[in-house]
Amino acid sequence: MDQTILSPQQTELAIGGMTCASCVARVEKVLKRVPGVQDVSVNLATERAHVWADGTVPLSLLQEAVAKAGYTASPAEAPQPDHARRELLELLAAFVLALPVVLDMAVPVPGWLQIICATLVQFWLGARFYRAGYLAAQAGTGNMDLLVALGTTAAYGLSLWDFFAGGPLYFESAVAVIGLVRLGKYLEGRAKRDAAKSISGLQKLRPEQAHLAAGGDVPVAALRPGEEILVRPGERVPVDGEVLEGEGSVDESPVTGEALPQPRGPGAKLLAGTLNLDGVLRLRVTASPGESFLDRMARLIDQAQSAKPRVQRLADRVSAWFVPVVLGIAAITFAGWLLHGASFAHALICAVSVLVIACPCALGLATPAAIMAGTGAAAKAGILFRDADALEAAAKIDVLAFDKTGTLTTGQPQLAEVKAIGGVDEAGLRHIAAALAAQDTHPLSIPLRQEGVAPAMNFKSLPGKGVQGEVDGVTYLFGSTRLVAGAPVQDDAKTWSYLATADGEALGAFGFTDTIRPNAAEAVHRLEAAGIKTLLLTGDRQAAGQALAEKLGIAQIVAEATPEHKRDVIETWRREGKRVAMLGDGINDAAALAAADAGMAMGQGADVAIEAASISLLRADPILAPAALDLARRTWRILKQGLFWALIYNVFGIPAAAFGLLSPAIAGGAMAASSLCVLGNALRLRRWRVA
Repeated sequence: MDQTILSPQQTELAIGGMTCASCVARVEKVLKRVPGVQDVSVNLATERAHVWADGTVPLSLLQEAVAKAGYTASPAEAPQPDHARRELLELLAAFVLALPVVLDMAVPVPGWLQIICATLVQFWLGARFYRAGYLAAQAGTGNMDLLVALGTTAAYGLSLWDFFAGGPLYFESAVAVIGLVRLGKYLEGRAKRDAAKSISGLQKLRPEQAHLAAGGDVPVAALRPGEEILVRPGERVPVDGEVLEGEGSVDESPVTGEALPQPRGPGAKLLAGTLNLDGVLRLRVTASPGESFLDRMARLIDQAQSAKPRVQRLADRVSAWFVPVVLGIAAITFAGWLLHGASFAHALICAVSVLVIACPCALGLATPAAIMAGTGAAAKAGILFRDADALEAAAKIDVLAFDKTGTLTTGQPQLAEVKAIGGVDEAGLRHIAAALAAQDTHPLSIPLRQEGVAPAMNFKSLPGKGVQGEVDGVTYLFGSTRLVAGAPVQDDAKTWSYLATADGEALGAFGFTDTIRPNAAEAVHRLEAAGIKTLLLTGDRQAAGQALAEKLGIAQIVAEATPEHKRDVIETWRREGKRVAMLGDGINDAAALAAADAGMAMGQGADVAIEAASISLLRADPILAPAALDLARRTWRILKQGLFWALIYNVFGIPAAAFGLLSPAIAGGAMAASSLCVLGNALRLRRWRVA
């Protein structure tokens, strides 16, 4: 039975045989022609195609379309052949065979030996260029392979003619180009494999087997939510789970970037891929197969590395007509030299140089190489960009708006004071508040809970205001002054919540203090140093928010802000032409995160916040916010540098070749060097670290 893509669904294909940006454009074009396919995104660096289908599309149709264009396609999850060893051996053979031909430039080498060596290089080691070039020409398009095949064939044919006519030989032009292009592609392949390790490395963190608590081992893929497993000292956690029994230290650095081992005991949540250092932990599985935090993280990285920002889509459009234009320039060069009185051989060699140096490899690699390296470095630091557009948006941020509770503070407040306002004593106030807090998810509810107090009945959460519920048959409200309008405002910097009757009569006030996160002040300082304005958006009172802003050096504050108000503030900044990022961690922040140019969800916060955000910070450390923006800026700068040098290289290289200033061999070396320079520049991002 043929595999199909079900509507609406995205599928990922591994594409083989692509060499340049023109190949990318060709594969996208043929896939988009398949009935039912809505959109396609092909990435040269990852050699992957993401296909969005509307309707049932047989996989065989996609593979057939790609094959007709001269490439191969297979499901991305299928094992992919590793050609690295064969490519290395063929590369060594190319240089061994090219040696006698190139030596002829210094010492005489018999013509017959040059013919034998050049023929083997041209039609054995250069066969890949003929196959791919022919298929591209047959499909009415062009690519790097076609340019190399035409150029080297012309040099080889001219030399063969001159051998029998007694003229000078130019075999070194053909063999040097093939050898240098293959060297460049081999080194390029190594660099791409290194840059892609961020995803494969994540998948290797997970063990294949898990120990059932009831006894025996099972494949991790067979585990289901609710099952109980054991994780022994020195083992990695196989799935997301909640600790039921046992205590120990867990190294979470491979997943979240957290440097120090974290103590974990009953009630704690563990993530797949983390390392249990000591103690036997009994876990209850909380995630279905393929839906663990590690799986979601890998999907986000893959999505970010495969997506195309607007600037790459422009480069793809340029590459679509690039090869035909180059062929035209080569023809004009050949004709121009002949009309200028040059020999046929000289005119042909100049045209060959144009064909070789114009290969658009660097143009196709500039963007995906930078995005791969940048998102890979980010993942190691615990930063996930949803896609390339999120990376672009983060690179242009002018203003960063902070949420307060759980973001700049630990989100673990302490109850500092209880004031009786109505006719209920302090003990009664604490009892009622504990019943309401039993089902509340807000951080302020945690210090109110008491053992043995039954949860409130008919509980209702009122986002941005507080909660409502029945205790001992009486309905109460608990929340901020937005909920309890008649509550007396307190003057100090504590965070105050109020308990009131259903009609809003205040009964008591609860004052909370919170702890500022260790790196909060440093995060604000780095943002200001980078020229990014800071803003505090908090639902807390003005006095409490102002006190925190002054301690951290935050420039502006908007207090007592509802979720809608936070969103409106961000939209106002954006209407004024500012690029705004929002950093938050809770449900109340979801609207603001979605409204921002770059929404940043910190820590393992509420799922709705993570879904609304375009950037996820995997540990609760504010320093990751300026780090993410810094890395985005560096990545975008390197991306633009790559595109600039790829274009400049062709702008100057093609005329130089046309005017006879570059031989085909030098042109081939320059073409390979341009791709390696773009890749090498991008891979500098792998050394980036959160300072």
